[in-house]
Amino acid sequence: MYNERSQVRRATAWRQPTVDGTLEGDRRAVEKVVLEAAEAEHDLVDEGCGTDPSTLRAGQLYRRVSGRDDRAQPVSEEELAGLSDPMAAEFFRENRFPVTVQELLSGLPEAAAASRRVYLVSEAGQIAPDTSPGLHRDMRFAITVAVRAGQVDLLISTQAGGDQVTAFLQVAAWDPDAKVFNFYMRIGPTWVWAGNSWDALEPDSRGKGCFDSHVNGSAVMKELRIPWLNWQSERATVRLADNDPLRRDPLYQQVTGAQKLELTVRSLVTRWTAARLAEVTANGVVEHPARLFRHLFTTTTVNLAGTDRQSSIVTPESTDLVLPMGFWLNQDVLLDDLGLVTQAAPPTAPAARYCASLARFGFRLEERAEDGSIAFRRPGDTFFAFVVPEAAHEDNEVVRQMIRHGLLSAKFAACVLMVDFPNPVFSLPRAHLMRYAPTAATKLSALCDQMALAVTDAARTLPADSPEGLFAAHWQVPDDAWQAVFGQRVDAYVRKAAARARTEDGFDDYVRLAESRRRQFRAMRLNEFQLTLPVTDIPADAPPLAMREDATAVPLP
Repeated sequence: MYNERSQVRRATAWRQPTVDGTLEGDRRAVEKVVLEAAEAEHDLVDEGCGTDPSTLRAGQLYRRVSGRDDRAQPVSEEELAGLSDPMAAEFFRENRFPVTVQELLSGLPEAAAASRRVYLVSEAGQIAPDTSPGLHRDMRFAITVAVRAGQVDLLISTQAGGDQVTAFLQVAAWDPDAKVFNFYMRIGPTWVWAGNSWDALEPDSRGKGCFDSHVNGSAVMKELRIPWLNWQSERATVRLADNDPLRRDPLYQQVTGAQKLELTVRSLVTRWTAARLAEVTANGVVEHPARLFRHLFTTTTVNLAGTDRQSSIVTPESTDLVLPMGFWLNQDVLLDDLGLVTQAAPPTAPAARYCASLARFGFRLEERAEDGSIAFRRPGDTFFAFVVPEAAHEDNEVVRQMIRHGLLSAKFAACVLMVDFPNPVFSLPRAHLMRYAPTAATKLSALCDQMALAVTDAARTLPADSPEGLFAAHWQVPDDAWQAVFGQRVDAYVRKAAARARTEDGFDDYVRLAESRRRQFRAMRLNEFQLTLPVTDIPADAPPLAMREDATAVPLP
């Protein structure tokens, strides 16, 4: 039987209400997100990419952009003619509507098969099947294909194994004419177009339906960097029982390592970001400056990072754990792109501290049934140790290209990021500054200076430690000195963090901070699966924490 709720769940891991600079979040808003999001229930069918399949007619492409369309409507011939991605060109215009992933792949041009790459992901993938017979393993294939022009232009997500007729089947397809991704989902007997990359940015559809996870309209891989958490890769193999039917699946037999998918996703994010910036700056004026600035000032989405060490093999006698640099600061922009003069290296922690924290805080993997009962529980951390949210590649790429094209100066970006830089994600002080982003159409040449002037003017009547005061102090650093000055501060902070990470109190503080950030991630519908992150005994209503520049973790004021 067709499982509408199951399909919609995977299409709509959509983001719960979150703290965004445009909402001027404060501690109360953070607590609301962190403490109440888990209790909020939504009608997934109504808010998702899907609709009631009994109302859909086979052989017809429908449109339903969540937040804009109350129900699925047939796509007109004119609308279909305006879609130039591989799904529209190879299937829908030819009145072909593949039901299974096998039908979809076999229906592509023969030459496309050589470019096909198949990847496998499961949050339960490294849990031995014989120790968890009732566990929902939720294995998914991610498939990339270059149908035209030699570049990947088709991304397919589907259930690995099981009944492929009822399995969820989703596609993001690059349209070379419109220069956007079009998002499709098979619902029942046919397909629904759920919008394109621009719809992810519009207020009525942002964060809804498919744009809960494709928050910025691009390709998504949460676990983007080594060790590619939960993916089959050169660092880990998804475990199957010897008699698992999936072993005979031709797609499974083609699975390759996620280290290759990382490169593809990065290039796809770059492609869409370049197209987006070219479009919004084409006439020398940015119509909606805040939509660009929010990538610098707020956390629109996150990636997940961890150590490159399997938690199960860490013992008190093991060598130190190198904690992910993205936990401490936004290394990709501050260090790699902006070139702060620094000797910073990721802090390490004694393995004995880590092992003690697992017992002290009751780390475990836990999955609950719909009735709230515990269906699976295992003591310990996730497969790779110390998984935390970090600044998203999507946000960083927008900032990177804005600097490259002169929309932002490198100094302006650095002055912003140095405000509360020990909190690379979910920073309320940086988000606070979004109130100064221009709301009207602004000339490219004035974009950066106009906001800097607004913030520094406000700082004149505010405390020095206010977000405005901090930015203003940064802005006064000479143009030929900011990289060295900011680099010295980063070095001093990382040294303090490295020293504290080796102490019991310090490392315990960082465990609590990591859990605080995980709670904020859990408040996003991007958090699709219960086993993505560990569960601890830290109370769910513990105050949200923030890191200070002295490397101490403190409750938000």
